[in-house]
Amino acid sequence: MIIGRTEEQETLRSAAESEYSELVAVYGRRRVGKTFLIRETFGYKFTFQHTGLAKGNTKDQLFSFAISLRDAGYDDCPFPKSWLEAFNLLSHFLNNSTDDKKIVFLDELPWMDTPRSNFISAFEHFWNGWASARKDIVLIICGSATSWIISKVINDHGGLHNRVTQRIALQPFTLRECEQFARHRQLEMNRYQIAECYMVMGGIPYYWNLLERGQSLTQNIDKLFFATNGKLANEFNQLYASLFKSPELYIAVVTALGKKKAGMTRDEILKSIAQQSNGALSKVLDELEYCGFIRKYNGYGKKSKQAVFQLIDNYTLFYFKFIQQNENNDEHFWSTSIDSAAHRAWSGLAFERLCLVHTRQIKAALGIAGVLSNIYSWRKEADEYSDGAQIDLLIDRNDQVINICEMKFSMSEYAIDATYERNLRNKKTAFINATNTRKAIHLTMVTTYGIRHNSHSGIIQSEVVLDDLFL
Repeated sequence: MIIGRTEEQETLRSAAESEYSELVAVYGRRRVGKTFLIRETFGYKFTFQHTGLAKGNTKDQLFSFAISLRDAGYDDCPFPKSWLEAFNLLSHFLNNSTDDKKIVFLDELPWMDTPRSNFISAFEHFWNGWASARKDIVLIICGSATSWIISKVINDHGGLHNRVTQRIALQPFTLRECEQFARHRQLEMNRYQIAECYMVMGGIPYYWNLLERGQSLTQNIDKLFFATNGKLANEFNQLYASLFKSPELYIAVVTALGKKKAGMTRDEILKSIAQQSNGALSKVLDELEYCGFIRKYNGYGKKSKQAVFQLIDNYTLFYFKFIQQNENNDEHFWSTSIDSAAHRAWSGLAFERLCLVHTRQIKAALGIAGVLSNIYSWRKEADEYSDGAQIDLLIDRNDQVINICEMKFSMSEYAIDATYERNLRNKKTAFINATNTRKAIHLTMVTTYGIRHNSHSGIIQSEVVLDDLFL
């Protein structure tokens, strides 16, 4: 059973129903469910399908390709000596196929592009010289090495320029989809627990599939991340190595961003990682954004060249905060730290990140889904005249209203006290004075179970609760 992915499935089906041949590129981070999506959509039935070999040399890749052709029904398929010959064999096989639409699925395509193999030129020739001239080919390419697909296919300036007819950048699950997945797997989790699990591992289906029924969330996290043979204990290096051919610079960037909650500008990142090439950094930032590891946003009233990059990948931040710091290899690290100050500080920041990837749901809960609006963050450095202020989520609406959103994660109703009320008033005043905005400012609280109404809660104009994020 496939959860969600309605739009993505529609894209794939429309390609199969097109009157012309289609080249579809499906990409996204490791474990997000790309292969599962494609197989489920087509009922595991393809005219031809092949998966590249991880770390296989050219000879092995070609041999494996021929085996796949034989498995598909090309009984006397010879073993090719080059990719040009391999794709010629594929075109011969497809030409003899009786399928009305010939669905070809090439999974882990980047792995086939071994050094000096001339894979790309052969692939270009197959598509441009043969497949695109027909009306019955649907070629679906897929791979976790997102940087390869983006640079070699989607943004190619050579023979594949503008040849991709459909692209699917597969995103992690939303909270709603995670809840559907948990129900399907009969995991006994309430929405608070689902949110906390999302704060640890994000909406990555493979990670959620590892959760065991009958185990508490705390027990599952200990077993997956902190046990000696935990299935996700060594995921960090494997994750970045699978996505990026030379992952060192990518890891350096996310490591730098992981130390700055509010994010960093391009210049700040360059300085932090001692990188000289601005062009190389641009490529890294683009690809990290494509994969959903970081978000790029403009500060309110700032120019685009002053854009800020912020690390929002839950697993990566959880790794930096806890897994990397588990120096004593405590297999029950999460259980023993559940009531610690470090855990409480992490949960507050992690809930903010959860909200940042569910802004569509927040807008719907506020009744402004149909109002044109922009999402910003804003910060003001402290000076000799006033304290600093920071707003992580600001919704600038075309109906002359700005929502300043404050996000708080708690196990019960959140109580605003005198100190916090003063902080909110100061933040609102600082924003108005710094921006000279004439729009109405609405203070909005996004919490798990709402705010407790008391003598300080009247400062809040609107509320969003955890249930709203599951819309």
